[in-house]
Amino acid sequence: MDEKLLKIENLTVTFKTDEGTFKAVDDVSFHLEKGEIVGLVGESGCGKSVSALALLRLIPEPFGMIEKGKIFFKGRNLLELSFREMRKIRGRAISMIFQEPLSALSPLHRIGRQMVESLILHRKVKKKEAKKIAKNWLKKVGILDVEEKFSAYPYQLSGGMQQRIMIAMSLIFDPDLIIADEPTTALDVTIQAQIFELIREMRQNIATSILLITHDMGVIWEMCDRVIVMYASKIVEEGSLDDIFSKPSHPYTQGLLASIPKLSGQKEKLRAVSGSVPSPLNYPTGCYFRNRCKFAFDRCRKETPKFVSLTGKHKAACFLAEKLMEGE
Repeated sequence: MDEKLLKIENLTVTFKTDEGTFKAVDDVSFHLEKGEIVGLVGESGCGKSVSALALLRLIPEPFGMIEKGKIFFKGRNLLELSFREMRKIRGRAISMIFQEPLSALSPLHRIGRQMVESLILHRKVKKKEAKKIAKNWLKKVGILDVEEKFSAYPYQLSGGMQQRIMIAMSLIFDPDLIIADEPTTALDVTIQAQIFELIREMRQNIATSILLITHDMGVIWEMCDRVIVMYASKIVEEGSLDDIFSKPSHPYTQGLLASIPKLSGQKEKLRAVSGSVPSPLNYPTGCYFRNRCKFAFDRCRKETPKFVSLTGKHKAACFLAEKLMEGE
């Protein structure tokens, strides 16, 4: 896999509030290759979801804005496209599974009508064929009483059912890229497994790429080829699945992995990352993680760490990255 389907360069997103302007995403760069599943992981508020919304140019204006950066999709910079051109890409070539299903489903129209109209618009199929395709996808995401749910309004359904319908609507067009923002948080484990199997099939059959946004390291281990770790608006580590889980080289990544419950061995208390995420309106000087880091020293307070290349594509933004990778 050497074809870069998506390439983000120096993306910075800012928001204006009554208290001041802050950077929700700060100079972020990463890429996805064709057919690759990349996990974007980090605590709530670190900039994961804002990064995803920026890719589709869905940052709410005028309070938010993409201050700088480039977003290349199939070689085209999405930030240079017209609203009409972006509308053709959204949903068809790039599909997003939102964290809150009601933010993507219209409360005024029945589920069936929303799915059918989308299919007619993007696939140019007849209404009868669109209904058949839509109902088939509802079955694929584990909905048994298809006819009832097809005729229902979103508010008549549970949160988990809304989530499954939104997943069906996101996968139905065989998109080149799926952005999945905590796609299975409202679902039980059986349906979660079913959804992830569907995503794997799409990757295998049509080389769909997936940007999987989550705070669940177990899901990352199960699904991803590569992992990007974000903290306080910045990427702090990036590498293969083995790099991140076997040789974590940033103290924050190590803290995330240490907080995962162990299924075997002696029972221990869960180890949370100490401290709390700083306010985006008042990030510390130097390394943003320094106030929570047990390895912090004077340089961390004065300088912002740059990425250190480790092995292969593994890199981390930490002055001690090489020592931490070696377990020192």
